[in-house]
Amino acid sequence: MDRRTLLAAAAAMPVAPALAADDERWAGIAAQYDVTRKVAQLEHGNWGMMARPVHAAYRAHVDRVNRDTSFYVRREMPGEIEAVRARVAAAMGVGTGEIAFTRNATEAMRALILGYNRLRPGDAVLHADLDYDAMQACMESLKGRRGAEVIKIALPLPATRQAVIDAYAQAFAAHPNLRMVLLTHVSHRTGLVLPVAEIAAMARLRGIDAIVDAAHGVGQIDYRLPDLAADFIGINLHKWIGAPLGVGAIVIRDGRLTDIDIDPAEAGANPADIRSRVHTGTVDYAALLAVPAALDFHEGIGAAAKQARLRALRDRWVRPARALANVEVLTPDDPGSYGAITAFRLKGRTSHEANVALARRLLDEHGIFTVHRDGLASGSCVRVTPALATTMEEVDRFVAALRKVAS
Repeated sequence: MDRRTLLAAAAAMPVAPALAADDERWAGIAAQYDVTRKVAQLEHGNWGMMARPVHAAYRAHVDRVNRDTSFYVRREMPGEIEAVRARVAAAMGVGTGEIAFTRNATEAMRALILGYNRLRPGDAVLHADLDYDAMQACMESLKGRRGAEVIKIALPLPATRQAVIDAYAQAFAAHPNLRMVLLTHVSHRTGLVLPVAEIAAMARLRGIDAIVDAAHGVGQIDYRLPDLAADFIGINLHKWIGAPLGVGAIVIRDGRLTDIDIDPAEAGANPADIRSRVHTGTVDYAALLAVPAALDFHEGIGAAAKQARLRALRDRWVRPARALANVEVLTPDDPGSYGAITAFRLKGRTSHEANVALARRLLDEHGIFTVHRDGLASGSCVRVTPALATTMEEVDRFVAALRKVAS
């Protein structure tokens, strides 16, 4: 499917400044996703569905790659992939030379954390309980790899924007040997949106570099990467942008490339090329080639309108949930602190087993699919993640189910 066809499809759907409450227009958007209706699917945090136009583009690219194989891949495709890289860079607000494709944000973050070479024995690094498990593991490994002191903090609950800033400020002040901090823009556990720019600015004043996990931010929150004010970022394009599975990117701002080691598998590569910092091997070429179709669809809706719709879906269940005496909502209502994702649990039920059972009960008894999350210092929870494919009726079904399980 060509760009003109995709843009025509987008023009037939709501575009910014569409209202989040415009049910007819958003029903048209939801109809572009072939999501199962066997259950109310409220676990869209794993990855994002492709909309029909994106899926069609992906299938077309799969057919070409499968048909023409290396005759195409070794001759024409490199130039086409480079054009995709330029398109993504422009959409993210960075230079083409500042971005390289990975298979996911975890791969990008692993390259950044393990490749960060400014640490000396005795320097400290910092991460938090809301960070993604694989990133925390990489941070912990720096003790053996770099001789670093590894510090972990628990973010405040209930969280407020200022309380989160204060938590990092206190950690920075308490550990003057800090040289690097991991910041997660949008937590995969609770959906808390960190004030990354403010924290990164505080860190910079103390000589601390911020490495930012923006896996869930891009496409869910209305912003561009420079707004994070960080030099090292990992992103996903297959979550909230809606590209096919297997597309992420590593971002290193100009002037900072030498602070990340060259990947050992890229020995002999141009050290001034960001692509030397991560080695992926063979990837899903069709997925990369379909990224412009995903960006066309995303931009046709509009980032601000999309964010507003996702927040409206979230608010639809959170507001009545807060009125339930036995329900604890873990994500704040400050508009700058949440997007689509929010977590909850039954009060006093913080164990892994209790929240696995709660998610199972929602599915088995009410046809609502969610997922439990562990790792919070305060205990486990259940994560609820609507998406553009979600209808308000499905959210209302969840509210009714929640009232029953919380009674």
